[in-house]
Order: sequence, then C-alpha cells, then structure tokens
Amino acid sequence: MVRRIVTALLVWVSATSAFAGEKVVIHDVAGRDVTVNAPVERLILGEGRMTYALAMLDQDNPFKRVVGWRDDLEKADPGSWALYKKRYPDITKIPTFGGFKEGTFDIEQAVTLDPDVVVMNIEAQQATEDSGLDKKLAAVGIPVVYVDFRAHPMVNTEPSMKILGELTGEQKNAQAFLDFRQKHLDTVTQRIEDASPKRPDVFIERAAGYTEECCMSFGNANFGEMVELAGGHNIAGDIIPGTFGTLNPEQIIASNPSQYIATGGEWSGYMPGGQWIPMGPNSDQTEALSRLESLLKRPALAQADAVTEGHTHAIWHQFYNSPYQFAAIEQIAKWIHPELFKDIDPSATMRELHERFLPIDYAPGYFLSTTDNETQ
Repeated sequence: MVRRIVTALLVWVSATSAFAGEKVVIHDVAGRDVTVNAPVERLILGEGRMTYALAMLDQDNPFKRVVGWRDDLEKADPGSWALYKKRYPDITKIPTFGGFKEGTFDIEQAVTLDPDVVVMNIEAQQATEDSGLDKKLAAVGIPVVYVDFRAHPMVNTEPSMKILGELTGEQKNAQAFLDFRQKHLDTVTQRIEDASPKRPDVFIERAAGYTEECCMSFGNANFGEMVELAGGHNIAGDIIPGTFGTLNPEQIIASNPSQYIATGGEWSGYMPGGQWIPMGPNSDQTEALSRLESLLKRPALAQADAVTEGHTHAIWHQFYNSPYQFAAIEQIAKWIHPELFKDIDPSATMRELHERFLPIDYAPGYFLSTTDNETQ
C-alpha cells in the first residue's frame, strides 16, 4: 500500500513539475547539461551553507525558495545561523536532510517536497551517482545541478554564482557580486605581479585544535591556492597532493614557516569541548586569541620563525566554502606583505559586502592576529 502511494506521488510530481517556469539548459560545474524549469520556485540545497551564495541573489528573503536543506549551516557556522534566524525566524521550519556523501539523503522525503531542482556540491557527485540517487530523482522529473565553492573555489565560484543566478532569475545580482569580487581579486594579484615580492613560507592549519592531531592543512587548492594568490608560498602544497591532507610535526619543523595562519570556527555542534579557535560573526575573540596562543605552544610550532617573530594569525574557516574567499585573500596578503597592502582593509571589504549584497548586518570576528592583538 505504501509503495503504491509513493509510486503515485512520484508520477504526480513528474507530471506537474514541467509547468513551473521556462525550460533552460544549465551547464553545471560537473560539465553536465541539465534542463531545468527556471526561475525555480522550490529548491533543495545539498548544503545549508549555500546560503552564503543564495543570500546575495534573493536579497529580500534568501529562503523563500528553499523547501529542504542539510542542517550544516546551524552546526558549522552558528554565528551566521543566528543572524539569519533573527531576520528570518521561519528558517527553523525548513525540513532538513541527511548528507548525500554519507548515503543518508531521504529521496522519498525529497519527492514529497516537490522541488524544481536539487542543488548539490560537486563533492557529492560520486556518492550520488554510485547510489543511483541522480537517476531516481531524474525518473520523477527532479533535476540535479552541481555547484562548487569548496573543492576548487577559485575556478568554480564564478560559474557557480552564474548557475544560481540563472536558477533564481537573479542574474543581475549574481553578476554585480562577481564584478565586486573580481575587482578585489585583481587589486591583490596585480600588486603581487607588479611588485614580485619574496614569497614567505606560510603554514595554514585547517581547523586548528579541532582534533588533537597535528596538523591538517591544504594542498594546492582552496586555502592553499589563496595563500599563493596572496603572494605566499604554501608549504603544504609541496607535500599534500590533493585539496586536503595532513602534515606531520617533523615536516612543519623542517619547513620552518615564517607565517602561520589557523582556520577556526564555532564548532560546538560537531566537537563540543574541542580546542578549536572560535571565529566567525560575533565570535568570542578574547577566547579565540587565548586558544590560538595555546596552540602555538605545540612542539611542531613553538620554535618556528612565525611564532618567535610574532607572525601568527587566525581566519574564519568558512571562507573555504563560500563565495567570500576574495576577502580572505586580501587579509592573507596584508598579513604577509603588510607594506604592500597597508591601504587594504579586509574588514571594510566584508562590511561593504554585507551592506551591498547581503540581508544581514556585518558583525566582526573573521580575522585575528597576535602581532598586534587585532581582531576584525
């Protein structure tokens, strides 16, 4: 009986979904051409943190189209979650899903929500195809579109924003943000190219203090690439073959980095009691500084030039998974080439981003440095 009801529901969704919007072909970041009825009225987000992008498109209410999502925004970035929840209290009523990669996505629940499209992160593609979820969704007329702000953000942020702009019918807002982003990126990269400064060795520790393991980092993508664009040399890029990986203490000691940057976040939802560095909007920066200074005492770092010379910093981890990474590049450039970028104010950049493109107010907590105890 239940099977017959579900089958009938799937047929109904397939028959009715064609009446929404106008058929357009989306070329997603996985290289697939996907036909979607756009602008969409109902969408499912494979990650709640896609809000970072969606909020710059549907600026009046980023959640008006969202009928389901994963609960990672609340757990991975409670500071931003609190700001959005205060402005849009009904977001607590949006149904949540398990992860695609973990195989806990409930397809029958998704079908009952009648989405026009499911937007997934590119990292979920393999698991989605291996499980056949993409074919099951396609069979009932629900297209899947892949975007990416994490695996290769410097390549895929622009097409991902354009995809979301087309899905929502907010192409102008998407392009306005991309122009803003590119202007800030060009300022940094052009100065580095013109000045050709010596590139200091930089160790960027991913989620420092999240576990007792030392030390997670980034290869030649994501934050690793941001370091290079900012005029530094990412020491892990010579060792880690992929985007994410781990360095052992001996490798860090041998590299003797002259700049240290920890990524941090509010992760009590994932790792209560952990020694992670609280970063993000409205985070406790006094506690963040205390934890950063404590982590610098570990044997892998205590004698490094970065620590003994006071070039140690922390940055909001979620820059690694959002379209805002250009502000992180500005800040890294200012940390490692302070004279070259003394007129650049990354906090002002983040404030302008909020004022021009986002429906929530700017709150400090994205950058921290022990050099001058500066918090931003």
